[in-house]
Amino acid sequence: MSNSGISVFTGLRHIFRQVWRHRMVSLLFVLGLGLSLVVASCSPATVAGDSAAPPSAPAESRVVRIGHQKFDPFTLVKARGGLEKRLQELNASVEWTEFQAGPPMLEALNVGSIDVARTGDAPPVFAQAADAPLVYVGGSTPKDRSSALLVPADSPVQSVEDLRGKRIAYTRGSSANYLLAVILEENGLPWSDVEAINLAPADARAAFEQKSIDGWVIWDPFYAAAQEQVDARVIRDSEGLAANRDFYLATNSFAAENADVIEAITAETQSVAEWAEANPDEVVGILSPILGIEAPILDVVNARRNYSFEPINDDMVAEQQKIADTFFELGLIPKQVKVQDVIWQKPPA
Repeated sequence: MSNSGISVFTGLRHIFRQVWRHRMVSLLFVLGLGLSLVVASCSPATVAGDSAAPPSAPAESRVVRIGHQKFDPFTLVKARGGLEKRLQELNASVEWTEFQAGPPMLEALNVGSIDVARTGDAPPVFAQAADAPLVYVGGSTPKDRSSALLVPADSPVQSVEDLRGKRIAYTRGSSANYLLAVILEENGLPWSDVEAINLAPADARAAFEQKSIDGWVIWDPFYAAAQEQVDARVIRDSEGLAANRDFYLATNSFAAENADVIEAITAETQSVAEWAEANPDEVVGILSPILGIEAPILDVVNARRNYSFEPINDDMVAEQQKIADTFFELGLIPKQVKVQDVIWQKPPA
């Protein structure tokens, strides 16, 4: 073969090799693409006849922020620990915040710092009059011997009529606010006949001991402690004047979105209440170190109260409406309110 023939053959062989190499690369690409499609078609999310979407992320855990006072049903619920277990089943947890009285607690509810609160009867009325976004979600049975108007044992004051011109401590917006109003009304005294001094319970206790005030309207356990520790004398207690119920409240938005959580709180609180009714000595044993209150004082308190959580009923609404009307007539709230407007309605199942 001539040199020219060899050159032509070599060139053709080179061309064939390039074509073959290109075809092999193309073939491998096609085979790879086909394998990818086969694998994808066999994946669980896209198997023929299976339209299930990829599994979604688990629901975000809810934190339920509950406000309570130094001594109320939630104090015992917190100590018992059962609510945490119930909420775990709902993918929720609880965060507790303690308040000295109802008014600051409902202010926290108003600004969204807590979701659920337990107060006495008067704070919700003041909050509703201030257009706070709250609803009643439950109440307790009456405990109408659990607050009173006290004077020092050696005070010359012997009756409510003797209080004219005297300095009487109470906590504005609390159940003591209403009790003072109805005690005066019962005895024909206008609110202006006394010098009503707004003090938190701890400050009122100090003023009472120093005798810089003449009287003090207060609730348990401060009431029982004053009777035992500072020799206070009762001028008039709340029996027959105020039911002194506990009320449970929530923000509108929380109640609308978390009916299951409210039901869990209700169930656990009622369960604890039934246990407490049957085991008063154990209740005292749990609460005495938590509250720093001697057992004999707590025995008195327990005999005058309950820890229940019940659905709102007509009697509760009527009592709250009377409180609202009284406060409006005294000029203590800026407008009339209709309590029925802020009663939570459990959504249908």
